[in-house]
Amino acid sequence: MSTPVATFASRPTPASLGASKAVQYQLGVVRNDWTREEVKAIYDLPFPDLMFQAQTVHRMNFDPTEVQISTLLSIKTGGCPEDCGYCSQSAHHDTGLKASKLMEIEKVLAEARKAKESGATRFCMGAAWRSPKDRDLDTVCAMIEGVKALGMESCVTLGMLSPQQAIRLKQSGLDYYNHNVDTSPEYYEKVITTRTFADRLDTLASVREAGINVCCGGIVGMGEGEDDRIGMIHSLAILPEHPQSVPINMLMQIEGTPLKNVKKLDHIDFVRTIATARITMPKSMVRLSAGREHMNDEAQTLCFLAGANSIFYGEKLLTTANPDQNHDMGLLDRLGMQPMA
Repeated sequence: MSTPVATFASRPTPASLGASKAVQYQLGVVRNDWTREEVKAIYDLPFPDLMFQAQTVHRMNFDPTEVQISTLLSIKTGGCPEDCGYCSQSAHHDTGLKASKLMEIEKVLAEARKAKESGATRFCMGAAWRSPKDRDLDTVCAMIEGVKALGMESCVTLGMLSPQQAIRLKQSGLDYYNHNVDTSPEYYEKVITTRTFADRLDTLASVREAGINVCCGGIVGMGEGEDDRIGMIHSLAILPEHPQSVPINMLMQIEGTPLKNVKKLDHIDFVRTIATARITMPKSMVRLSAGREHMNDEAQTLCFLAGANSIFYGEKLLTTANPDQNHDMGLLDRLGMQPMA
């Protein structure tokens, strides 16, 4: 059976009518040499064409009725020295969030057991650090070993890592490391000034070289333009190896953060971002992440049709609200979908 070939042409505008350039590529083929022009042509497709192509690619690689379920726990909250403009945990922002110490191992494992009983197959742990201290890393490694002993996949997000720290996490059995690029290289410094886009890529390289699966995506709705959403997806799609998980977050506007009052992103533009990620990274899990609390069932359904096949499950995502678990299971049931085993 031959691989389908798709031809994409950007939406015409008054300035470009009659001059749009078609971009052709094979659907479902894993590539790391995407150009921005190609990614833009995909993002700009007429919506029915974009959804059709994304669903075609999705069905080549995944069961379209299955959704992977993850649970995320904040194991160390607040007091982070980074100034990420979207984050309630930054010490630079007055959000009323109090800093806490690293949780005890047994308390974390108790939460992991509850998550497993609720149907989660992956347990993710996040700590509000710029980078972990080695003594804290030992404790996190014990948590990872405990999660693995429960028969769950493990994921952590701890900030920037050295190559040696990545190796230590691999030795503990870590399955995934999350470290988002957040946005495009061009827009990055408008959101974060305490570290660079290149710093992000350095940590991703350390994780990849240690043999840990990469979980890396970004946040949309931070006041960025369409070109920045395209740039973010392009940055991920040209990594030496595509991230095994690609979380796409809708900004949660939090009181006290610099991005509290940015204009809300249209849900159709959010779905376009999901679909573009699916097409350009055909074998990656694309996770519908933060922001679901403010999406209706119809918007979430469009995201699943666009190729999202993973969600965070549980009442909280670190410090922000998440849809009720019963509602999530009810929606999947209504759609004839089910949690991935």
